[in-house]
Amino acid sequence: MNMRVGPDIIREEFIGLEAEVVASRHPGYVGIRGRIVDETRNMLVIEHGGRRKMVPKAVCTFHFTWPDGTVVEIDGRLIVGRPEDRLKRRLRRRW
Repeated sequence: MNMRVGPDIIREEFIGLEAEVVASRHPGYVGIRGRIVDETRNMLVIEHGGRRKMVPKAVCTFHFTWPDGTVVEIDGRLIVGRPEDRLKRRLRRRW
């Protein structure tokens, strides 16, 4: 399966993917990496070093690794919201 990278990628399911925090307004979140085990409106729960870390979406930039090996960088502000509502949201193109 080949992952299509485009604006609709924010409508995908993130639970089960590998994620890494690559940038954050709070330096303590940078470097957290692991499997996403849960998602709420404002947080991603990442299994990191055997512990669950709550990472706020709005202040972080993430690298998500899809099952086919594709790595995508997504600004957390784009994915704020409940996962089920994100499926319905339309994203304005800025390019």
